[in-house]
Amino acid sequence: MKRFYKSASTHLSDEEYEVHLDGKPVRTPNRNLLKFPTLALAEASASEWNGQAEKLEITEMPMTALAYAARDRVALDPEHFIQATAKFAETDLLCYRAAAPEALKRRQSSSWDPLLDWFTDHYGKHFIITDGIMPVEQPKETTSCVIEALRSLDNFRLTSAHSVADLTGSVVIALAMTNNAIDATEAFLAAHIDDQFQLQEWGEDAEAELRLSYRKAELDEIYRFLTLIS
Repeated sequence: MKRFYKSASTHLSDEEYEVHLDGKPVRTPNRNLLKFPTLALAEASASEWNGQAEKLEITEMPMTALAYAARDRVALDPEHFIQATAKFAETDLLCYRAAAPEALKRRQSSSWDPLLDWFTDHYGKHFIITDGIMPVEQPKETTSCVIEALRSLDNFRLTSAHSVADLTGSVVIALAMTNNAIDATEAFLAAHIDDQFQLQEWGEDAEAELRLSYRKAELDEIYRFLTLIS
């Protein structure tokens, strides 16, 4: 889409914030008014609009794109996203440990045990850990707790949690990041211990490294989004 405006600015409206393009409020792809819960997030979105060249590139506007998702997708059916995100509790990455080698097992324990301890300390429930890839049934009270934790989130934080769980395969990582218990770098390192171990063992893999760099960038954007709404 060609740029059709001169400048973007922020405006307070009904205790929320809007971005206006030449005085007109931005609407989402579904024609909803794009409202932001904080001035900081609205200003970040306005900066993205002002930074566009002659052709608009939504891929270069991550704060705006995440806000679009919160308003157009998650707000339309939050329970769907709660259930989809909670599904990761049944096969959470942090619960499935390598049987060997010992070096990888130690790395997993060193990174993943503190995150599971955080979940237990924060929510009072625990996950069952297993070796290998055979499914293990998690306690009903734990999966129910995850659902309630996700239901307590507003649509912007739920958007973030769903995105993080989808990127990492872990609802524990998603909840920890959403609760500001870890940052994007910690989330990335925890989620990609196996990948990093393989790269160290087998040498450089340009395709794998590029994929990981994209994943890290996405987590960075989500973490920034969370800091701007906190």
